[in-house]
Amino acid sequence: MEFKLVKLHTKLRLLNVLYRFLFTLCIASTSYATDPIDQRTADEARKLIDQGLESTIGFEVVKSLTTEVGPRLAGTKAEARARNWGVAKFKELGFSNIRIEPFSVDHWERRHEHVQILSPFPQNLVVSTLGGSISTPPGGIAGEIVSFPTLQSLKDAPLSGLEGKIVFVDEYMTRTQGGSGYGIAVRKRSGAANEAGKRGAVAALIRSVGTDHHRFAHTGQMTYEEGVRKVPVAALSAPDADQLQRALEIGSVRVKLDLHVEAKGRVESGNVIAEIPGKSDEIVLIGAHLDSWDLGTGAVDDGAGVGITVGAAKLILDLNKTPKRTIRVVMFGSEEVGLVGARAYVAKHKDSLINHMVGAESDFGAGKIWRFETNFAPEKLYLADAIHKILEPLGIGRGHNNASGGPDIGPMREQGVPAVTLKQNGWDYFDYHHTADDTLDKVDPSDIAQNVAAYAAFTWIVANLEDDFRPRDP
Repeated sequence: MEFKLVKLHTKLRLLNVLYRFLFTLCIASTSYATDPIDQRTADEARKLIDQGLESTIGFEVVKSLTTEVGPRLAGTKAEARARNWGVAKFKELGFSNIRIEPFSVDHWERRHEHVQILSPFPQNLVVSTLGGSISTPPGGIAGEIVSFPTLQSLKDAPLSGLEGKIVFVDEYMTRTQGGSGYGIAVRKRSGAANEAGKRGAVAALIRSVGTDHHRFAHTGQMTYEEGVRKVPVAALSAPDADQLQRALEIGSVRVKLDLHVEAKGRVESGNVIAEIPGKSDEIVLIGAHLDSWDLGTGAVDDGAGVGITVGAAKLILDLNKTPKRTIRVVMFGSEEVGLVGARAYVAKHKDSLINHMVGAESDFGAGKIWRFETNFAPEKLYLADAIHKILEPLGIGRGHNNASGGPDIGPMREQGVPAVTLKQNGWDYFDYHHTADDTLDKVDPSDIAQNVAAYAAFTWIVANLEDDFRPRDP
């Protein structure tokens, strides 16, 4: 009897699985039978695409930000000026519910940086102190260079034998269209200093996390592990990393680092927010990060994203039509130093995240969008297909269903908010990323216009869909 009951329960479970599969298939088939995007919305989206391709609003916003504010390091007076700029720009363009949502961040600013080979071939090297690094002692610090080809090779080294030395991690970054090489290469930014400190070294140098061969060093945030002795760390430009390595091939090299930074503790930062009010309290969120590193003017990272998302929302605003869902545009603060603004946003809006229908951030430069990626419930992928059908004439292909949405979307995606990535061509993005070469001349107005067109159409469609992208209730 017991055996028969087990068999019966097994059959019932299988029938339940089969029922759920057929139900999902039926829903999907029904949804495909009629286009989930109504004809009026589709026509309006195509109109936005046409207007976006002819519009200069995105580029004009980037130009305004990079000219009138310039570099915008997190937690500095420059970032505060950027927030004021953001409020003024939103008002000028006619948005509603404009506000700054403040939070605090650790202050850090570079004061001076100088690295030189002392022997056997005295000469200066081009470097950038990494964000979060401590200063060297007054007057600098000197030591013999010990080179490692990768971060892993340093990790594999004994925990003794590097006392008084300066570690050099000479690991290269691979260039890819989607930037996949960054995830591997960026680990040395924190790892080099932490592993050097564990082994008694007095400082660390790394080959810049970048794909260029110009004499510009790439900065970026690093963090110290708890309980590890802190050592100063800086990044060499690619040609200077090559120069140092050539010198090492000849013999022993002694280098001096003189890095001075200032850290004032917790200071104010904030997110700048504006909206196009909809007929409901459901939210479609698009955004970019407002802060930048201090070397360039933050045109590619991420002034372009600000221009793209604000420009797209402005096109929608000029339709003079009320969307079903509220469209929220966010200029996130303090992204570069650890997604601080994104985490503050989630903390403040945690009770309303269930009303966030989708989030998308433009934070991969100024290149054309070439792929549409989603992070939807599997049974809602018919919606992604319908949206892609409208975006496809822009040269945008259909991507996977594991979209990140962008760095600042990550914290809300972790809380269940669906995400979209309008993936840009990043072939040369890491040539300029976090360098003094990140300036407006690297931004192509026609590429920005294609981004604005895509974001405007996508945002308008999802703001007016009847369905959403979350899993159906069982």
